[in-house]
Amino acid sequence: MGNSLKKLGEAELEIMQAIWESRKPVTSNYILKELQGKRKWQLSTLMTSLARLVDKGFVVCDRSMGVNLYTALIGENDYKTRAGKYFLEKLYHNSIQNMVAALYRNEMIGKDDIAQLRDYLDELEKDEEKALETTGEAAGQ
Repeated sequence: MGNSLKKLGEAELEIMQAIWESRKPVTSNYILKELQGKRKWQLSTLMTSLARLVDKGFVVCDRSMGVNLYTALIGENDYKTRAGKYFLEKLYHNSIQNMVAALYRNEMIGKDDIAQLRDYLDELEKDEEKALETTGEAAGQ
């Protein structure tokens, strides 16, 4: 993916999620089955989207077994991290505070969400303090 974020359309993201969730190479029929209820696609439509994902460098197609097997080249967490960073930069000028404030003002998140976020941040802070203490103890030995 390099430094530039290659974007996934909504349908491409659904395809990638099916591939990521499988954790192993999958066939187009497997993906089509996974998309049932989300998309009413013909196999030809899916194949076009898979070819696009191959061109974008998100998946590789292995034809050596007599059947096309698709494997993700970009991990789910890597994509989410880069997409999230891009989203935060473009929409909220790289400010998590601006994002949370906008979501709260527009009632997209509530007090329970804020409490969960506060607990998560407190936990991160505790973990960081423990790591610093451990590093300090190691340096003092």
